[in-house]
Amino acid sequence: MISQDKLTVPDPFPTILGQGVAKQQLASALLVGRHVVIIGPPGIGKTTLAKNVAKLLPSMMANDCPYHCSPSSPLCPSCRIKAPKQVSVAGHERFVRVQGSPDLTVEDLFGDIDPAKALQFGPFSMQAFTPGKMFKANNGVLFFDELNRCPEKLQNALLQVLEEGYATIGSYDVDIPAQFIFIATMNPDDATTEKISDVLLDRFDVVRMTYPEDTAVESLIVARHGKSLGPVVSDTILQSIVRFVRLLRENDKVEKKPSVRASIGLYERSQAYALLQQRSFVEWKDVEAVAASVLAHRMTLKPSVQYIQSPYDLVNEELSKFTRENQPGAHPDHEKGDDP
Repeated sequence: MISQDKLTVPDPFPTILGQGVAKQQLASALLVGRHVVIIGPPGIGKTTLAKNVAKLLPSMMANDCPYHCSPSSPLCPSCRIKAPKQVSVAGHERFVRVQGSPDLTVEDLFGDIDPAKALQFGPFSMQAFTPGKMFKANNGVLFFDELNRCPEKLQNALLQVLEEGYATIGSYDVDIPAQFIFIATMNPDDATTEKISDVLLDRFDVVRMTYPEDTAVESLIVARHGKSLGPVVSDTILQSIVRFVRLLRENDKVEKKPSVRASIGLYERSQAYALLQQRSFVEWKDVEAVAASVLAHRMTLKPSVQYIQSPYDLVNEELSKFTRENQPGAHPDHEKGDDP
């Protein structure tokens, strides 16, 4: 495995903190035009990383239509009839997100052709052909969040598009210039999802993301993405929040681990609690007051434990132990005094 400190090339996604190996793997896959599936637990920035790919795309001249049609080879019905004016389209405008779900259909993604109107007006007419969301990613990024939550029928339909560059809609062969980057995400630990077939997975390169490398990186992520509600969170309190969540992830009783969203949630809720107490800074007792509310439902205990202890009890037990052993302080400007 390549270690973080050996990655000496420029960071292709500098706005993403940490995840050095994953970023280099993604960049190298994109350089050779590979479709990618990003695998990892929830709340670690898979979607954010995918959005950053769109920001790397250069602006392009395209028809002024929802599908960014190339003037030389339009794909949507309106541009086939009459070419509209051309406009410059930024990369981030060509990022299309599809949320995987069991009720997502092939028609939702690819579009549909009305057979009766196709006979009257032609299959590519505006009256008969309704392009799906996939077409809006033309010359951009089609981001499929939680690919393994979509039904098997849709997975099978994706095979043709990813391999051959066109889709069959109904009984008509509709040529789709597959000028989009397909990036999908998966949570491998989610047991409620569909199994991804080996045939579909073979169309992708796999990039694996993990939880932030250390407390320092996760603390920076929390400080950057967490809301500031007024009360000051000292570095001591912030790092203690992150350290406690990371200790829960390492706990051998925990099966489903609290994500980075849990760290951000604890950071924000402790501020809110301090605000209700009319204090201008956060104390550790504010974190203690909200920890179980923020963390317990984000965790699942292993079967051997869950019948004798609940996540709520585990959070409180581990929090008491952490407080005794670490004695996290209040804001440094107020540790020895009363509230202003």
